[in-house]
Amino acid sequence: MPQGSPTQGSLPRTIVHLVRHGEVHNPDGILYGRLPGFRLSETGQAQARKVASALSGHDVTYVLASPLQRAQETAAPVAEAHGLTIETDDRLIEAGNQFEGLRVAVGDGALSRPRHWSKLRDPFTPSWGEPYLEIAHRMLGAVHRARAAAEGHEAVCVSHQLPVWTLRRFVQGQRLWHDPRRRQCGLASLTSLVFEGDEIVDMVYSEPAGASDPRVTGA
Repeated sequence: MPQGSPTQGSLPRTIVHLVRHGEVHNPDGILYGRLPGFRLSETGQAQARKVASALSGHDVTYVLASPLQRAQETAAPVAEAHGLTIETDDRLIEAGNQFEGLRVAVGDGALSRPRHWSKLRDPFTPSWGEPYLEIAHRMLGAVHRARAAAEGHEAVCVSHQLPVWTLRRFVQGQRLWHDPRRRQCGLASLTSLVFEGDEIVDMVYSEPAGASDPRVTGA
């Protein structure tokens, strides 16, 4: 993975690593969204340590995280390894969703109940939650905060699957509506944005904690 450093006589090269949090303890399998109190599972804690190990040789000077517990716990080993404190930015939070707190597996739970079907009328916006474009814009704002703070070095932003994937599609000029089963944003994965100055010039995806199935909810 490329490492950030200023290049003499050119624009500073900065890398912002977008990290999806690790696996969450969620025995009831609900869509927890922004609900408080959802911590990393033991597997998730191990995944967070693997991310920290993967970034141990990198020039990380700034760590930013969603306010939710699972993101803060994922950020902790990275911050500790580099002697940094975790800054918090609400713009990195999970997407708003009207199914929060419910089971939403196909053939099970909320999606099988007619009273919820009206929420599904527009998959392009989407009608059941925070608009994709709003997610992309707030995420980009947080990323630029991290880029500016770590200029010429590397920053880590810990967020959630849908916000990270939405931002990735936005910066690549792809439509924001998508098939959730095809997201390339595994648990504890890195989506690394490479900047020259304030312009994104490359993106690198990696899975230091191994692959995970994007179709699994409650993770």
